[in-house]
Amino acid sequence: MNAVLIIDKPAGLTSHDVVNRVRRILQERSVGHLGTLDPLATGVLPLVIGNLTRLAQFYTSSEKTYEGTIRFGFSTDTYDADGEPTSPAQAVDLSLDQVRELAAPFRGRIEQMPPPFSAKKIQGVPAYKLARKHIEVELKPVQVEIKDFEILQLEKDRASFRARVASGTYMRSVAHDLGQRIGCGAHLDLLRRTAVAELGLGDAHSLDQLESAVKTGTVEDLFIHPRKLLPQFPCVTASDEMALRIRTGRAVNLPELSQAKLVKVFVGQRELIAIATRVAGTLFHAKIVLTGEPSPQLANNSKR
Repeated sequence: MNAVLIIDKPAGLTSHDVVNRVRRILQERSVGHLGTLDPLATGVLPLVIGNLTRLAQFYTSSEKTYEGTIRFGFSTDTYDADGEPTSPAQAVDLSLDQVRELAAPFRGRIEQMPPPFSAKKIQGVPAYKLARKHIEVELKPVQVEIKDFEILQLEKDRASFRARVASGTYMRSVAHDLGQRIGCGAHLDLLRRTAVAELGLGDAHSLDQLESAVKTGTVEDLFIHPRKLLPQFPCVTASDEMALRIRTGRAVNLPELSQAKLVKVFVGQRELIAIATRVAGTLFHAKIVLTGEPSPQLANNSKR
């Protein structure tokens, strides 16, 4: 089974929990995800299955889009609602304009301190493992890019927002740092991821829907059409001879794609067999091969 599936992750499960559930439902060992979501967060969790796990390398720096709520009045040790308070609760009296003005400096390229409870490694150990043992975590600020951060509404001590960020950005840190800037403390109360690169909520399915589709034999209807993946790479439909050359590690000539650096190679409409990279001129070679060897009959025919 080679596919890309988007799960609408429920709150309370880790991304790894979801991967394990999907492995059991599909009876497929090779399942990975394209970007961790915290247990509190919900929304788009793209999963790559079978040979398409090899596509993960193209999504490591993917843009993400979020909607959520920041609660003002106290901070927490995890920077979200799952953590323990680290400051006394206080009443807040803020206006929407005030919050928007104080949120404005978070747009663009900024230095951000990752949360103590994060996957950032300290001498090879994830920071959250040290933080759980109450070992002081010394993290270094990193540069992140927040392409859009809009405060939508303010109701009492909670502000709703929409954000579009580059990979590696922690919205928990944005909430915490905004609270520090205002001077009242804050944490991330709710978070929902609405998109990872080209993959959005419109194509997402619940774990229950996945189980039902397996039972009714319609699971393939839930998979993302492979031609929708990586839209920045043009598509080419390979002939049998071209497909054989690509699958067996040989270069192919693609004069119609002479300006492209990377291309998606298909057999028919749905079978993505490779991502090919331009070697020189119009000559392309497979960067990764995504399907197995062709049938012996096809291979024999190509040798005649």
